[in-house]
Amino acid sequence: MDITQNYFEFLALPVTYQLDLQSLSERSRELQKTLHPDRFSHLSDRERRLSVQYTAYLNEAVMTLKKPLTRAQYLLKLEGIDTFSESQVHLEPMFLMQQMELREGLESVRDASEPEAELLALQATVDSEMEVLRGQFDSFYRQSTPTSLEAAAVCVRKMQFIDKLGREIEALEDQLFDE
Repeated sequence: MDITQNYFEFLALPVTYQLDLQSLSERSRELQKTLHPDRFSHLSDRERRLSVQYTAYLNEAVMTLKKPLTRAQYLLKLEGIDTFSESQVHLEPMFLMQQMELREGLESVRDASEPEAELLALQATVDSEMEVLRGQFDSFYRQSTPTSLEAAAVCVRKMQFIDKLGREIEALEDQLFDE
């Protein structure tokens, strides 16, 4: 085991956006069994600490790779492109206008005659947009040129907007229908 490896190497998985989540889950379970700290309880302090470090690294890797957005961010990080922090990338005005309209739609849900239908429609839009962006990201990422990787980074930044809106829809749904 080597925590200096990237997550894909650590899990012995191909470095790809179209990751087989079943393989990720299976490999994770295998490593959890191997690395579990209880298996190292009779060994030295150093070996127990390493087991804890490996397990933490494994958990971080799985959490990152199982979600399409964080997997995309991580892939770009491996290419030297930081999409985790705020950046000066300018997104197209049409995309930003669409985001404003979707947020306005979300704000008006409480006053809608059928809030559940409004939320479902917004969620369908979010899901559709995210699916398009995932496809675009994968295409750009596989090209692996400086220009295509920058285009992939723009996709990720758009995905961040859409992901946040999706979480806000879920939160509002919880507020409205779990009361």
